[in-house]
Amino acid sequence: MLKLRPKETASMLTRDRVRLDADIYRPEADEPFPVLLMRQPYGRAIASTVVYAHPAWYAAQGYIVVIQDVRGRGTSEGTFKLFAREIEDGEDTVNWAATLPGSTGQVGMYGFSYQGMTQLYAAAAKPSALKTICPAMMAYDLYADWAYEGEAFCLQANLGWALQIAAETARLNGDVAAHQSLTAAAKNLTFSESVPTHSELLKTLDPDSFYHEWLEHFEPGAYWEQLSPSSYLHDVDLPMLHIGGWFDTFLRGTMRLYKETATRSRYRQQLLVGPWAHLPWGRKVGAIDFGTQASSPCDRLQIRWFDQFLKGINTGLLEEPPIALFEMGSNHWRTFDQWHTPNPKPYFLVSTGLACMGDREGTLTPTPHTPHPTPDSLVHDPWRPVPAHGGHAAVPSGPQERSSLDCRTDVLTYTSEPVAEDLHLVGDVAVSIACTADTPSFDLCAILSEVHPNGSVYNFAQGYLRVNPGEAADPLHIHLQPTCICIAKGNALRLSLSAACFPAYPVNAGTGALADKTRLIDQQIITVTVISGGDHPSHLLLPVLK
Repeated sequence: MLKLRPKETASMLTRDRVRLDADIYRPEADEPFPVLLMRQPYGRAIASTVVYAHPAWYAAQGYIVVIQDVRGRGTSEGTFKLFAREIEDGEDTVNWAATLPGSTGQVGMYGFSYQGMTQLYAAAAKPSALKTICPAMMAYDLYADWAYEGEAFCLQANLGWALQIAAETARLNGDVAAHQSLTAAAKNLTFSESVPTHSELLKTLDPDSFYHEWLEHFEPGAYWEQLSPSSYLHDVDLPMLHIGGWFDTFLRGTMRLYKETATRSRYRQQLLVGPWAHLPWGRKVGAIDFGTQASSPCDRLQIRWFDQFLKGINTGLLEEPPIALFEMGSNHWRTFDQWHTPNPKPYFLVSTGLACMGDREGTLTPTPHTPHPTPDSLVHDPWRPVPAHGGHAAVPSGPQERSSLDCRTDVLTYTSEPVAEDLHLVGDVAVSIACTADTPSFDLCAILSEVHPNGSVYNFAQGYLRVNPGEAADPLHIHLQPTCICIAKGNALRLSLSAACFPAYPVNAGTGALADKTRLIDQQIITVTVISGGDHPSHLLLPVLK
C-alpha cells in the first residue's frame, strides 16, 4: 500500500457554471495514476463506506480517488432534482477528473444505489476518458426496477427514502424544525393518513419531492423513459462489473442491465451476486448467518478490476468465469460461464381446498396428479393485512423466520415433500397462478421458502403483482427474485400466497382506485380464489441445476 498525501478538496464548474465540490485522495508519489470517481448525494464524507472500504484504502492501491457531492447536495451548488442533470453533470465531472494533476487521463467509476445510478448516467454521455464502471444495486428501468414492482408502488422503500432526502435538504438549509420532523418520520414510518400513501408532512416540507411525481405516474411511459438509464445506454459499451444481492430491492435492475449488456457487449461483463440485502454486505443477513465466505469480496475485486482495465495489468480476471454467485444453504461461491437459463422444472399446486387452514392441506408436487380443479379461497381483510416480513422489499429485509405468518388463514401455503437429495436452484423463478377475485382489482404476493424438519421456515425469493381492472387475471404470471440456493436433503420447499404485503406495498382497496387516490375508508374485504389442478394447473417454475 502506498503512502497518501493529505486529503484535498477541489471544485469544478459544470457547463452551466454550477460549482460541484469533491474530496480527493491521492498517493504520495510522482508517477501518474488513474482516477476512481464516485458521485453521491449523501455528503461526500460518507463515500459509500456503509458497504465499501474508505476511499483512502482505494487510493493506497495506486489510484486518485474523487468523491463528489452531486448538484445541490453536500457543499455543491445548485438545486437537487432527482436524476434530472446527472448525464450532463456526470460527463462534465469525468472530463474534469481526467485532467486532474497527476492523472493518467483514465477514469473508472464505482458505487452502489444512487452512486450506481450516477455511473450509468455518466456512461450515457460517452465521455472518452471513462473506461469502465462498476454499478452495484441500482435501477436500470426506473419504473420497474425501483419505483414499482409488478405495477405495485414500492411504498415503504420510496416513502422512507423520500423523507430521508427531504431531511437532508432541511439540514443543508439549516431548518432545524423541518429536519427534526422529517428525520423522526423517516425513522418511524406510519401509514395512518386518510390516504395511506400520502404524507402531509412531506407534502408540506418538501412539496417538490420526487415521491409525489412517482405516485402520480403509476404506469410506464414518457415520464419514466426520460429519467431511466435504460433509455440512454443501448449503444454504450464499456467493461462493467455488476454487483447485486439476493435480497436487494434493486436486484431486478442489476440483472436487467447485466443481461442486456452481456448479450451485445464487446467487453467483459462480470456479475457478482452475494446473499446480501441493500446494506450492509456481510455474513449476517436477516435471521441467517451465511458464514465467513459471505463477507464482501467487492473491494479487492474492484481493485483487480480497475488494475485490469485502467492500468492494463493482467490480473487473471479474464481467465476466470465471468459470473460468481453465492449459493445460500451450502454457503459458498459458485462460478458460471453464463447466466443459468434451464428448462424450468414445474412444481404443481395440489390442494384439499384448505390450503389456508393447515400446512399439510396444500402441496407442491412435480406431477399434476389432480385432474379436477380444486379452489382455495383466501379472504384479505384490510384491517389486518398480511404484513411484510423480510424479503427484498421490506425493512428489515433478508431471510426471516416466517412460520407464524404461514399459519394465518389469509395465507395459502403449498409445501413439497422433503427433498431426497440436495436440490440446487440457480436462476430465474416464476409462478403461474390460476385465480379469480370478487373485486375489480387485487394483489398477489408469492413467497418461496425453505422448510426445515423442525418446522422453521425461511424465505429466499419473493414476487408481487397488482391486477388492475380489465387486466387478464387467469393465469397470473409473477416473477420472483432470482436465486442461487441449495435446499438441503430433508428440507422442503414452500410457496406462500397472500393478497397483501404491507407496508412494502400499499393495501389494494379492491376498487381499482390508484394508490395515491385510495382512501383508508375505501378499502374492501377481498376474496381471492386460487385454482389447483384441472386443465391449466397453477404451478411454480424452478431453475433446477442438474
